[in-house]
Amino acid sequence: MNIKEFISKYKNHPILFVGTGVSLRYLKNSFSWDGLLSYISFELTNDEEFYLDLKAKCFKNGKYNFEEIANLLEKEFNQQLSKDRDGKFKNINDRFYQSMKDGVNLSRFKIFISDILSSLEIKEEKQEELELLKKIRKNIGSIITTNYDMLIEKIFDFSPLIGNDILLSNPYGSVYKIHGCVSNIEKIIITEEDYNNFDKEYDLIRAQLLSLFIHNPIIFIGYRIEDNNVKKILKTIFSYVNPTSELANKIKNNFLLIEHEKGSDNTIVSDYDINMDDTIIRINKLKTDDFQSVYEAISDLQLPISAMDVRKVQNIVKDIYSGGDIKVSITEDLDSLRNEDRILAIGSSKTIKYEFQTAKEMISNYFKIIEEANVQLLSLIDKLSIYSAQYFPIFGFSKINIKIKNSIQLKENQINNIDNTLKNIPDLCKKNHKKIEDIFSDDTIANSNKPKAILWETMNDNISLDDIEKYLRASDLKTTDDKRLLCAYDMKRYK
Repeated sequence: MNIKEFISKYKNHPILFVGTGVSLRYLKNSFSWDGLLSYISFELTNDEEFYLDLKAKCFKNGKYNFEEIANLLEKEFNQQLSKDRDGKFKNINDRFYQSMKDGVNLSRFKIFISDILSSLEIKEEKQEELELLKKIRKNIGSIITTNYDMLIEKIFDFSPLIGNDILLSNPYGSVYKIHGCVSNIEKIIITEEDYNNFDKEYDLIRAQLLSLFIHNPIIFIGYRIEDNNVKKILKTIFSYVNPTSELANKIKNNFLLIEHEKGSDNTIVSDYDINMDDTIIRINKLKTDDFQSVYEAISDLQLPISAMDVRKVQNIVKDIYSGGDIKVSITEDLDSLRNEDRILAIGSSKTIKYEFQTAKEMISNYFKIIEEANVQLLSLIDKLSIYSAQYFPIFGFSKINIKIKNSIQLKENQINNIDNTLKNIPDLCKKNHKKIEDIFSDDTIANSNKPKAILWETMNDNISLDDIEKYLRASDLKTTDDKRLLCAYDMKRYK
């Protein structure tokens, strides 16, 4: 079965379990566990053999114990820095002593890890693939990751949950960072001592995760089949679920491991047997380098409601349980309701319609809608009142949803509005500037005319669309000038 057909069978929002392989694929500055410890060791000692000696001490039963290696390296790192206050690692010592003054005892070793992994510089050759990854956001229930960096939060705009926060959380639209995060150095789990403490507390977290795994498909990405994280999850599930039960079979059918195989364009999902304590567990596995097909399959998954909207409903229900400020209205006419903060409608699907986002809101959320390819949301455009002189970026939206009935008229309006503006731009604004900052620094162009100058340069291909996009993303897209420029960008990009 190919990946598109396999994913299309999902009836619920999948859970992503993200490993180091994802960061290694997209970030310029990322490491495997071995690579990270080796890098820190060399930065500390300037001697690659020091790390090899550490590894040799921690070789047991045919494997290197990286938790123990991290333990030894942390002790050496912290000890050396304590003896060299203002040396190479002065910045790390500064932060350590400041945190001590604040009553927080941080490990210098982990402060350095946070420094190393805080950069999120994306590999240029992976930018396009990363845009496809962003589009799956609407269909992902939750994300669990063992990564320390914040790449996933940046891509998905999900709320990170670290440590005990996991226990009291709403799972939808959340990133469970079970091994900690660079944003919370205290919670980073990397040494043998850290893992021992984590295992003692893991039972409560395990119960929270187990409910997700039973009710949602699980997609592992960025791991190899022999990874301990994969095996631990399987062990967790099947220590509570009889491996021969109907529920176990359902879980197995929903379990997918995406394993990287360099250069492979394979899209066929195959069975794979894992031996877990003398029990054979069959899972689904795809070995490929074609992650684009995986992301497209998840993005194309048709579910009745987005994961983020499930989160909104769950938050309302949580308010009800906690005794929040809840009002009950009984009506046969939804239009008669006042515009309260939030409305949860219960009734027949024939009488309740799920509609939201005005034209202004769609403009403000333009890039998010484009990234997610939110077809369902864009079907509402035909129900909106968009007058002819209004700036509305229909070209990109109509590429995503080709069934928008008003698209032809809206495109005509958009073209006419831009053309009419261009006719009235004074010659003083037409300088053939190549960068937006050059326009802002040009004193011969009045401040009131600078937005028109940017528009003219955009429509005449003098400023790159990528630069215009960066400029627009930094804006709230609420002023007339910004909406007009967005329409120009939209025309140039998608016409």
